[in-house]
Amino acid sequence: MTSESLTLSEYQRRSQRTDHFPQIGDNENDALLGPLLGLAGEVGTLLAGYKKWLRDGDAYELFKDNVAEELGDILWYTANAAEKTGLSLDEVARSNLAKTSGRWPSRRGESPRRRKPSEHFDYGLPRRHQLPRTFTVTIRPVPSDGPEPLIEVTWNGKRVADPIGDNTYDDSGYRYHDAFHLANATILGWSPVARGKIFKRKRPRGTKADAVEDGGRAIVVEEAFTAFIFEYAQQHNFLEDVRHLDYNALKTFQTFTAGLEVAKRHLWEVEQAVLQGFAAWRQLRENEGGVLRGDLAARKLTYSQLA
Repeated sequence: MTSESLTLSEYQRRSQRTDHFPQIGDNENDALLGPLLGLAGEVGTLLAGYKKWLRDGDAYELFKDNVAEELGDILWYTANAAEKTGLSLDEVARSNLAKTSGRWPSRRGESPRRRKPSEHFDYGLPRRHQLPRTFTVTIRPVPSDGPEPLIEVTWNGKRVADPIGDNTYDDSGYRYHDAFHLANATILGWSPVARGKIFKRKRPRGTKADAVEDGGRAIVVEEAFTAFIFEYAQQHNFLEDVRHLDYNALKTFQTFTAGLEVAKRHLWEVEQAVLQGFAAWRQLRENEGGVLRGDLAARKLTYSQLA
């Protein structure tokens, strides 16, 4: 038996010849019910076969053949459901590949490639308008006469903002949250807060990018997501020993940043920004300050203790 090349769209077209379920337009029946129930049934059969393999091991000689058969049936029901919802299986597959490649950077164990200079949002601008491609920022406690501990942030030997407190009733450690902005700058190449308040590297005044990407609304968006993800992290031990974030939490970032340049970044980059930011934040809180070094090309934020 010779094998033939078969595209998903051709399979979808030819598989409809054996469709005996109700069709779209049949008012007495739901045309999607058959293929959806079929999908559920075939997945159940596949799981039952796997259970037998776990129990019987190599004695279950037909396991691979049965898997192939059940996957084929799942493909048929998938094509049938796509056909009845007016979808192209080719387009479904393309969209899924785009989704998964955006969620996961590469094969396990492989490091993502370095970001090219042209991939920075401020590429081509004078250096004074670019995020620094590498940086060293120091965060240390300072004396406080008020009701809460304070820290200061310095870059290039200069304090870059007024001393910061938690602004919370408990000692939450939120005063160290600039770690999240610096992680965004490092991994995403985006942080209107870090760009404007820490590095003073906003885009040229009067430009659209200055107004939209570096302006007040963008700053509020980043601060709002930072507050959201901090509350999320509190419910998960501040993400210690967490390797991956909930997909819906990552999608929330896309909702917050819709219409901004950073929406072009992949979800795996957003995940890395959150995880590296919290790794730095936990160390800052534990050691009462520290030094953060960012490398934007490598997408890497590292922590070291104060000297």
